[in-house]
Amino acid sequence: MQLFIISFRTLFFYFFVTVCYRLMGKREVGQLGIIDLIVSILIAELVAISIENVGDSIILTVVPILLLVIVEVVFGFISTKSRIFREIVQGRTSLIICDGKINYHQMLKQRYTLDDLLLNLRQNGIKSIEDVEYAFLESNGKLSIFKYDNKLKNKVFPLPLIMDGKIEEKYLDKVPFKKNELYNMILNKGIDIENVFYGFYKDNRIFIVERDKTKNYLNNKYITK
Repeated sequence: MQLFIISFRTLFFYFFVTVCYRLMGKREVGQLGIIDLIVSILIAELVAISIENVGDSIILTVVPILLLVIVEVVFGFISTKSRIFREIVQGRTSLIICDGKINYHQMLKQRYTLDDLLLNLRQNGIKSIEDVEYAFLESNGKLSIFKYDNKLKNKVFPLPLIMDGKIEEKYLDKVPFKKNELYNMILNKGIDIENVFYGFYKDNRIFIVERDKTKNYLNNKYITK
């Protein structure tokens, strides 16, 4: 009888947890952020305890899992609306390598060691740091690497200058204008900076993606005063 109960609970929680993860979104399957990892560990612990304690009601496990799912869904919704909340919960992307040079300040800030960096480079078939144009440490811990392309060496990598209506000051030292100049250029084009979903700099131009349309503006004469 006990074996039947354990088998039933195992199958029940298998399908129940599958439904819960579907509700939380496909993002949970492909990658785990800090909050995602915490939720996954808690759900696994709750299910394991429930399967072992056959004398306890299943509802004592179902309710906490549903509560975790609700919290995860609510956090996900708030993250899409608030960038500040998203950065607090998920963390920020850090530029680790720029133009073949290591950004030691960001490595220390993220507690990302040189061994970690070299390991990731080797796993991506890269022999030398000088072969890397840009490398970003994503909020989920993965290293996104962009190697130099000999055919496109004169091309400028798209630098994110504006995200969700906020200027990304950490990239301003890599463009030929300052924060106030960028702000004035945006205003002079009659665009509300708070309405800018994404703005990036490439090939001596600033490309703006507004929340309701896509717009390309500001050619070279606007940024070389």
